[in-house]
Amino acid sequence: MSDYHLHLHKHGPYDGVGPLPGQYPIDHIEAYVEVALSRGAEEIGFTEHLYRCIESAPLLGKWWRSDPRKDLRDYTRAYVRAERVLSLDRYVQAVVDAKDRGLPVLLGLEVDFFPESAHEVAEFLKPYPFDFLVASTHWLGAWGVDHAEQRSEFTRRGPDKAYEDYLLAEIELAASGLFDVIAHADVIKRHGLRFDNEPSDLYEEFAVAAARGGMAVEISTAGLQHPVNEMYPAPPLLRRFFNHRVPITLASDAHEPSGAGRDRDKAIAFARDIGYTHRIRFSKRVGELVDLD
Repeated sequence: MSDYHLHLHKHGPYDGVGPLPGQYPIDHIEAYVEVALSRGAEEIGFTEHLYRCIESAPLLGKWWRSDPRKDLRDYTRAYVRAERVLSLDRYVQAVVDAKDRGLPVLLGLEVDFFPESAHEVAEFLKPYPFDFLVASTHWLGAWGVDHAEQRSEFTRRGPDKAYEDYLLAEIELAASGLFDVIAHADVIKRHGLRFDNEPSDLYEEFAVAAARGGMAVEISTAGLQHPVNEMYPAPPLLRRFFNHRVPITLASDAHEPSGAGRDRDKAIAFARDIGYTHRIRFSKRVGELVDLD
């Protein structure tokens, strides 16, 4: 078993707990491994956010600038400025060094998907020795869909329009086929905000796009820690992924060692309830199906 979505630094201002942003002491990495293995995992994959790395600035550009709402633009500009304090090269070297020491870790990256820069990002990342890349949609223009500070935008758009905008972006991500795994596929529900009418047609289109794009989808237990109190993706969406033979990974999206491998048993049970018997395992961006547990 594995946990294919882990971050070595928390978001927000440094609170004095753990290493300083951009530092990767080996005992910090080992702590993730020890906790995950104690919960039955056999390997873990780190997936730092690309947007937090200084190398991403010229690649991603200022994606928020074209948004018509000044309040959203101002918030996102300040947020990214505060968060972009890591080095991709240092992160990669730290995980590669941990692998060389024999630790059961994989090198991954979480890539925020912006259609206008996606191909350039994919080309930029090719020389790095990644085992897998997870892709996610956190922003629609300057709207951070999972940011509590911007919840009012969900209300302004209305539930059905908000979900439609988000899922159309996810469908484009899946269809691109540029990356390996779709992260927290319906994270827009994070704060418990729901659609009025289930977007079953968009769910189906999303699953078809993932299958055609050759991408997997993660079952993320992070939602159990969020106000929505439900895994990502929701059962109706995961069922459609299963119907189209989209493979799965398991993920906690933990940002500190104590969360590594969290709720692994619940994720396995959820996957089995839908019908999955296998998961996909990655090495050097090549996947193979293995038994779920």
